[in-house]
Amino acid sequence: MKNRILGKDLEVTAVGLGCMGFTHAYGTAMDEKEAAGTIAEAVDMGCTFFDTAECYLGNRADGTIARNEDLVGEALKPYRSRIRLATKCGVAHSPEGLVTDSRPETIRKSVEGSLKRLQTDYVDLYYQHRIDPKVEPEEVAGVMADLIKEGKILHWGISETDESYLRRAHAVCPVTAVQNRLSMMARWHESLFPVLEELNVGFVAFSPLANGFLTDAFKKGETFEQGDFRNFMPQYKEENYDANRDLLDLVRGLAAEKNATPAQISLAWMINKKPYIVPIPGSRKVARIRENFEAGNIVLSAEEVASIDKQLDKISTSGVFGGSPVKK
Repeated sequence: MKNRILGKDLEVTAVGLGCMGFTHAYGTAMDEKEAAGTIAEAVDMGCTFFDTAECYLGNRADGTIARNEDLVGEALKPYRSRIRLATKCGVAHSPEGLVTDSRPETIRKSVEGSLKRLQTDYVDLYYQHRIDPKVEPEEVAGVMADLIKEGKILHWGISETDESYLRRAHAVCPVTAVQNRLSMMARWHESLFPVLEELNVGFVAFSPLANGFLTDAFKKGETFEQGDFRNFMPQYKEENYDANRDLLDLVRGLAAEKNATPAQISLAWMINKKPYIVPIPGSRKVARIRENFEAGNIVLSAEEVASIDKQLDKISTSGVFGGSPVKK
C-alpha cells in the first residue's frame, strides 16, 4: 500500500484498520485469539495504521466484558515499532447516549489507562473522541500539548469536530487529524476540507462504507445478531432498500468499469478526492480487510472523482446512521 501524511509528519498507509468491530457494535465480541490473528494478517498485508478507543467495549460469548484496547494492544505488541496506533478519550456509553468528559484530569487518567491496556509507552495519535460542551477547546488542547511534551502521545486529533472548535484548539496545539464520518452516504463534513488544507490537518474517515452498506453485500430485509447496531440503522431497514437502489447501481457500475468491488470504489473515491484523507474501514474477515487495503492502489482522476460527486449530488438516499447521540 502507498503511504500518506497526516498533518505535518504522521506517515500512515492510505487505508487503515478500524478495530472497533472486533468487540463493539457488531454483536458478540470476536474471540481474542482469532481477532489477534486477523490483526496480524493486516500487518503482514502492509497496514501500519490501527484505530481503537477507550470506550469500545463489548460482551464475549461467556458474558464477560471485552475491551478493544486490551485486544489491540496484545495483538500489535510484536509489531509496535512498525505500526502507528491511534486511540481516543473523553467518551463513555450509557443507555441515554454518549457521555462526554474532556476535563484535563480525565484525559490524563484516560491516557494512562490506554497506555497500560495497549502495552506501550506512547500513542501515535490521541483523539478527543467527542466535543465536550463543558470544556473549552483551548483547555483540551493545552492538556494534549503537555502530553506531547511528556512523550506520552506524539500527535493529537479531534473526532466529530466542527470548524470553530478545530480552529480554537489548533491555535493552542496543532491538530494532526480530525476523525469524522465520511462516505458516499455521509458527505456533510466535506465543508471542512478548505479549513483542513489551510491548517494542514489530515482527515481520517470513519464509517467510510456506511457501516458496511456500500459493500453491496447485504440483501433487502437483512437482519443481524442481537447487539449488532446495524439492526437499527436506517440504511439497512427493509423499507429503505429501494430508496438506496440508485446509489448501489452507481457503485456497481463504477466497480465494473474499474474491475473492482463496490467497497473498493467507495474507498477509492475518497482516497483520490484528497491526498490527506485516510479511511479506516473495519472488518472481522481477512478477505474483506485485504479487499479494503487494495482500494488504496486504485487510481481515479480528478475528473472521475468530480463526475462521481456530480452523480452523488443528484441521487437521493435513505437516512444513514449518524452515530450514537451525545447525552445532553
